[in-house]
Amino acid sequence: MDLVIGILIGAIVAGLIAGFVCFKAGIKYRMTQAESAIGSAEKEAERIIETAKEEAESKKKIALVEAKDEIHKDRTELEKEIKDRRNELSRQERRVQQKEENLDKKNDQFEKKEEQLQKKLKAADEKLEEAEKIKKSELDVLEKISQLTTDQAKEQLISMLDAELVHEKAVRIQQYEQQIKDSCEEKARGLIALAVSKCAADQVAETAVSVVPLPSDEMKGRIIGREGRNIRTLETLTGVELIIDDTPEAITLSCFDPARREVARIALEKLIADGRIHPARIEEMVDKAKREVEHRIKQEGERAILETNVHGMNHELVRLIGRLHYRTSYRQNVLTHSIEVAHLCGIMASELGVDASIARRAGLLHDVGKALSYEIEGSHVQIGVDVCRKYKESPEIIHAIEAHHGDVECRTVIAALVQAADAISAARPGARNENYENYIKRLEKLEEICSSYEGVEKSYAIQAGREVRIMVIPEQVNDEKMVLVAREIAKRIENEMQYPGQIKVHLIRESRAIEYAK
Repeated sequence: MDLVIGILIGAIVAGLIAGFVCFKAGIKYRMTQAESAIGSAEKEAERIIETAKEEAESKKKIALVEAKDEIHKDRTELEKEIKDRRNELSRQERRVQQKEENLDKKNDQFEKKEEQLQKKLKAADEKLEEAEKIKKSELDVLEKISQLTTDQAKEQLISMLDAELVHEKAVRIQQYEQQIKDSCEEKARGLIALAVSKCAADQVAETAVSVVPLPSDEMKGRIIGREGRNIRTLETLTGVELIIDDTPEAITLSCFDPARREVARIALEKLIADGRIHPARIEEMVDKAKREVEHRIKQEGERAILETNVHGMNHELVRLIGRLHYRTSYRQNVLTHSIEVAHLCGIMASELGVDASIARRAGLLHDVGKALSYEIEGSHVQIGVDVCRKYKESPEIIHAIEAHHGDVECRTVIAALVQAADAISAARPGARNENYENYIKRLEKLEEICSSYEGVEKSYAIQAGREVRIMVIPEQVNDEKMVLVAREIAKRIENEMQYPGQIKVHLIRESRAIEYAK
């Protein structure tokens, strides 16, 4: 047993020794392999470094060559540019030198001309003195011949002229008196029309929205409908925008066409009262509302005809006049404005001895084109002229409509009255969307612009701001300059101010000679 154990121990020790020897031999082999690899790597690194150095040296040479070429190119271009600039400077110097030479020549010529002018002036003075001496000698000779002094001769000539002009003065006085008699009636009419133009009245302005009250906020959901079909149907049929916001128990209708807005308002009120709100019912109610509005238009036209005492008018014209009830101009109701213009025309025509019925008819129809201005292209003046010509209105009425905004010159008294009445009704304070304070500020701004120009003495805004009269200093502004000043003022007013209609810029220049007899 001990022998076996001893053998085993010996075998283990021998194995350990053999393993140690193998391990040591392996380590030595690995070290040899590592040293060999390290040596190869160092050689490879040295080779790479050498290659990199050679490439760097080559690129450096190439870069130096390229840099030298670029420097040479830049230097060549710079030298060329310097040469061009020197040539340009030389040309400019030559031009300047030529100009200086020309100026010297002109200066010499001016000096020579000045010398010649001085000589001529001296000769003219000498001739003037000689003429004065001759005149004095001739007067002396005349006094000796006529045995009258100069003052006595003047008095005698004046007395002879007075005697000859007595008859001519009498004839001229009679002519002037006749002219004054002929023009006094026309001037009186103008003064009366100007006085009437200062009248004022109250006017209620309309807005571009209508508010429909609701019995409860639950009705808003029914009006909108499932997925908004009801409100879309109503907006499509009427052309009006329905605004459903947080306003309690109310819906706002927004549209710039008052007729369509009125149709939508009536239809919506009927739907709310009926309670059945769906697309088919909406279409039915919109049709009923349109018929009601058409009936209201006819009633308004007939009311205007009766109120202004105008008869024998085509029924289509009556309907168009009724449509003006649903039209506004700067928030002024056009039908109310037309009736007011008709009354003013009738009053002024009666005062001036003109046919009042024709004047009222022209005043009522002057804005009839606005009833179709949303449907037919063109200005309301031209539309009104075409419509009245179509329905066989008289040429005097058509001319008054054509001239009421100054598009053509007034040829009749009726046209002038319609123009004046339209200005009275439209531009007076309160008629349109403008309060009294803004009206005063607009007039002050108008006068301030006109007074800011050199040569303007005074300026007055008249006709409710439709006209400005400017007094200019005649010594500073002549007749030719007046045209330029008027145009500049008109352009500045257009650029700096907001106003309805148009403004007439009227410049006045007057020269007076005053002397006192003592």
